Amino acid sequence: MTKWVYLFGDRKTEGSAKMKELLGGKGANLAEMSSLGLPVPPGFTITTDVCNYFYTNNSKYPETLENEVKEALSYIENMVHAKFSDPSNPLLVSVRSGARVSMPGMMDTVLNLGLNDQTVLGLAKKTNNPRFAYDSYRRFLQMYGSVVMDISHHQFEDILTFHKNNKKVHLDTDLNADDWQKVIADYKAMILNESKNSFPQSPMEQLWGAIGAVFKSWESPRAEVYRKMNNIPNHWGTAVNVQAMVFGNMGNDCATGVAFTRDPSTGENVFYGEYLVNAQGEDVVAGIRTPQSLNLIGKKANQSTLPCMEESMEDLYKELLEVRTKLEQHYKDMQDIEFTIQANKLWMLQTRSGKRTAAAALKIAADMVKEKLIDEKTAILRVNPLSLDQLLHPCLDPKYPRKVMVRGLPASPGAAHGQIVFTADEAEAKNNKNEAVILVRTETSPEDIHGMYAAKGVLTSRGGMTSHAAVVARGMGKPCVVGAMQMRVDLDKKTIMVGDIILKEGDKITIDGATGDVMIGKIPMIHPELSQDFVQLMSWADKYRRLRIRANAETPLDTNIAKKFGAEGIGLCRTEHMFFNEDRIIAMREMILSDDEHNRRRALEKILPMQRNDFIELFTIMQGLPITIRLLDPPLHEFLPKKNSELEEVAKVSGTGIEKLRARSAALHEANPMLGHRGCRLGITYPEIYEMQIRAIFEAMIEVMKKTKQTIEPEIMIPLVAWDKELEILRQLVINQAVSLEKKHNIKLIYKVGTMIELPRAALCADEIAKHADFFSFGTNDLTQTTFGLSRDDSSNFLPVYEQEKIITKDPFVTLDVHSVGQLMKIACDKGKSIKSNIKLGICGEHGGDPDSIDFCHNLGLDYVSCSPYRVPIARLAAAQAAIKAEIKNDISSNSTIRVIA
Repeated sequence: MTKWVYLFGDRKTEGSAKMKELLGGKGANLAEMSSLGLPVPPGFTITTDVCNYFYTNNSKYPETLENEVKEALSYIENMVHAKFSDPSNPLLVSVRSGARVSMPGMMDTVLNLGLNDQTVLGLAKKTNNPRFAYDSYRRFLQMYGSVVMDISHHQFEDILTFHKNNKKVHLDTDLNADDWQKVIADYKAMILNESKNSFPQSPMEQLWGAIGAVFKSWESPRAEVYRKMNNIPNHWGTAVNVQAMVFGNMGNDCATGVAFTRDPSTGENVFYGEYLVNAQGEDVVAGIRTPQSLNLIGKKANQSTLPCMEESMEDLYKELLEVRTKLEQHYKDMQDIEFTIQANKLWMLQTRSGKRTAAAALKIAADMVKEKLIDEKTAILRVNPLSLDQLLHPCLDPKYPRKVMVRGLPASPGAAHGQIVFTADEAEAKNNKNEAVILVRTETSPEDIHGMYAAKGVLTSRGGMTSHAAVVARGMGKPCVVGAMQMRVDLDKKTIMVGDIILKEGDKITIDGATGDVMIGKIPMIHPELSQDFVQLMSWADKYRRLRIRANAETPLDTNIAKKFGAEGIGLCRTEHMFFNEDRIIAMREMILSDDEHNRRRALEKILPMQRNDFIELFTIMQGLPITIRLLDPPLHEFLPKKNSELEEVAKVSGTGIEKLRARSAALHEANPMLGHRGCRLGITYPEIYEMQIRAIFEAMIEVMKKTKQTIEPEIMIPLVAWDKELEILRQLVINQAVSLEKKHNIKLIYKVGTMIELPRAALCADEIAKHADFFSFGTNDLTQTTFGLSRDDSSNFLPVYEQEKIITKDPFVTLDVHSVGQLMKIACDKGKSIKSNIKLGICGEHGGDPDSIDFCHNLGLDYVSCSPYRVPIARLAAAQAAIKAEIKNDISSNSTIRVIA
């Protein structure tokens, strides 16, 4: 019989940290903490299998689940000496989600479950603390009403604000038991009015309502957005954790807090976190009260005057320090922990691998290798390659003056500038128009996830370093400033006010997530200096990876950036990008609009020296590293004049009548140009174009070799080949140019000729094409387009719907579809190698910078990947991870074979 429920707590457990797939991250870690002897309130985990059952059986549960839950409740009752639904001695529980990987704030939680109009009286009498009992009841009503009964959170907040204003107080803690009873009465009336149902008084009904709500939250819009951003599969599902409540809001000998075993922003090896006396967990992250630092170091850093836990609860702080050390030594990673203190007793509610910035991830990984906690390979696997993007882009230029409007807490490093927007929807709408925005909120909530993703940065007036905005922004790599308490956000008027300064929606501000500064206007950016930790990790990555890393670049700027970031060559030089400069486009248009070879060659003679100089620059910068140069690829219509003034300019230069040029331009128009007269088809019909380019390459090569004495071996790529005869003809064109120049300059030219595999026919007939090719480079952008029959430029309008409907799991233009495009690549590799075992294989589409695609390329046996310059470090790290994962997989497979044989 399938087991659906696993117990934990009281230093015993039925699960372990190795059972994350079944118990989710939270459930597995609660079980593990219990086995370590840490004080964990008893509870049980309903497995992720139940979630999947729930979604495949019309929101129904397995038949035996109800009995297993009842037995598990009895276990908790025996452990804490209280009884579920007992009016005089009630057991209260929390109901929390727990996905396989941490998804902070994305799914639902219900605390204080089990309270009703009778049990609240019993809780008040048992604790001799009516204020605490009714405070807990109103919290439960608010969470249950919002999470389970789908009532807007702000409606509860409006009632609470009314009562605080009526009593002329600012803090929730200023309300007494009588006040809370009035709030509770108004809450219940509002729930009945909004939902047409009374708040359920049966604790068992409450429990199943909360369990169902947690499972349903797995497919909430915010959770789906988060999974998409973090590549979390939909089929993983979530577990549900039901746990005995411990209370941080019973009085001044109680507290609750969130801590990180190291600083999640910098990676520094200091205990880092916040806590609140007489509070529950949501108070710390919601920003309703100003959180206090855990220790003196944090208090000094935040310039706080409030007592830290190290001062006010010294013995408990020391106990928490011991837990910190024990957890980090056990998990061998920085941990994010939640704790509650009830009546001077410490309870551990959660531990998980902490979200961290890229800079922190690098430092933690490097430091833990030095501390001999982990080895180099583990350090490499610890850092998300995509997170490096945070470190590679510009930051604020210190030379420029800053007009600091307000200062908050530096929650997530990096800097950003943009227009002020006040809603997530507006942030997304402006981002879709390529407008940079800063999302400004009083505090963020999980419903803001899509706006945070769209914005360049996030600014809140409330909240601490562990608030929702801070944690989510750090995970996204977004600059974030929180707790700018002097800033008043007026969502109705769409303004922010600091003293006499008033800014409205659309005004530009700059935020610095490293200092907490918020500045008026737009401050220029500079390129960051890469840390020693970055250099160290990259050196380890280079040590273990097999794939070579090249860059897609054709300008000196991009080439220098690529080389700085460790590119080992250029995998795609798109020569057409060299023609769009203002001083070149006229000659290019003159050539295209010519109606005979003589006039085309005349125009090409003007372009030749420009192309040659471009290649001289690239060869000089790359100093003998390989450069793959793609001959002209796009359809000619991309270069054609769009305006009358542009047509007149060409007419003037070429001496051709404007009407004739207009007719020629119309003749070149194609109904579907991306599948038309482009790529090698241009080289076949107008060989003089490719002759000019080849000549420019070889003449540049000769000049640089003579100057530098370096060996230069360009790789000339013929694009869009479908038939082997195309490549045969154009390869001979290259050879003819080479022979001619070798004779003229008395020099030997070394070069390769290959093709871009970007059509299904080319992949399927790769053995025929390989006879004339020294290398294959997979152009996966076009190969994806031609495989799916999708336009990369237009499919973004409907692919999100396909993801939502689970037709696809990932955008195939972002991550390779290994079942189709990947299989074509494998066919091409196998067929190519069957003809030439040493044929060089690479990828130069945008997928060359995507970690999942790089993993596939490693396993396919490619020689290199090529990506945009800023993605070179990402690719270096991803290639190392691919090699290490493959090694681990092979080791596991070998050990399994040995066991079977034995």
